[in-house]
Amino acid sequence: MKKILFVIGSPNQTSQMHQIASNLPEYDCYFTQFFSDNLLIKNVVKTGLLDQTILAGHWREKADKYLKDNNLKNDYAGKAYGNIYDLVVLCTELIVPSSLRHIKTVWVQEGMVDPLTTRAKIVRSLNLPGFLGGSTALNGSANLCDVYCAASDGYKDYFSKLGTDEEKILVTGIPNYDDISGSIVNNDFPHQGYVFVATSDIRECYGKDDRPAFLRKATQIANGRKLIFKLHPNEIVDRAVKEIRENTPSDTLIYTDGNINHMIANCVELITQYSTVVYTGIALNKKVYSYFDIDFLRRHLPVQNGGQSARIIAEVCREYIEHKDDLRGFLVKIKRSLEGKRRSQEQLQVA
Repeated sequence: MKKILFVIGSPNQTSQMHQIASNLPEYDCYFTQFFSDNLLIKNVVKTGLLDQTILAGHWREKADKYLKDNNLKNDYAGKAYGNIYDLVVLCTELIVPSSLRHIKTVWVQEGMVDPLTTRAKIVRSLNLPGFLGGSTALNGSANLCDVYCAASDGYKDYFSKLGTDEEKILVTGIPNYDDISGSIVNNDFPHQGYVFVATSDIRECYGKDDRPAFLRKATQIANGRKLIFKLHPNEIVDRAVKEIRENTPSDTLIYTDGNINHMIANCVELITQYSTVVYTGIALNKKVYSYFDIDFLRRHLPVQNGGQSARIIAEVCREYIEHKDDLRGFLVKIKRSLEGKRRSQEQLQVA
């Protein structure tokens, strides 16, 4: 039985990889938290300085728990089982360990990428490793993987302009954001008709965030309507809660967990910073606010294919792991196959 290693990270990335693996029952699937085999990075991880990244800290603890709870095989850094892998599926290529670079690779987009900052532009212009950009701005743009699965045509164009060969990029949609209206409208979240705010972990990732100003702006937008906040799971909770209490009405509600998509489905307006969940609001035709340009977001909205992205990406993995010839030949074949299936689906919908 051929073996596949899935590189996971945040809960969203881990969930996406699990869904893809579930569509590949004929293969022996293993999982590892995002890692580096670079000695310098490994030593920095040991210091705790990278505990707010998916390399370590609570992100790894959550991922390890998820794997244990779902009875999935945890092969951290590909060393626990002594396996030889036939395919690696990555949630990020900001770091691609040297131990994986001789294996067939498929990259899967998780959600939106961070804005292209001056620092990221410098890193890109000097052809330095993407993680030095200090954010996810260059994720998907390093051209290090064989095949790239993108959320939409907009992101395909975005990644290709930043450096990844366009011919490598397939528009597959992405799990968790491909059936927004069909999967979350009917829910049991107990509130309705409020203004919802999804915060981001800008400061935890060493960026600048004038949080009090953002909170005052959210209060102004709400204009007397109920405010509900959902904190990013990477945020320092005590600090964030204290700031919200000091800068918003006394009846504001704050959630640190729960289904954020259900919360968005029941709101009347959505306020975000840098968060992929803004796409949930756009797909539901909510009025949305973001640090990103809204027109940019609309152009990059993930494909809504009725929840088929995990199956489609699994098919890409299946075809590639079994492909015997060169990569270019595979890409021509898989694009033809995906286009044919898309047309068949459209014909069925019309009928």
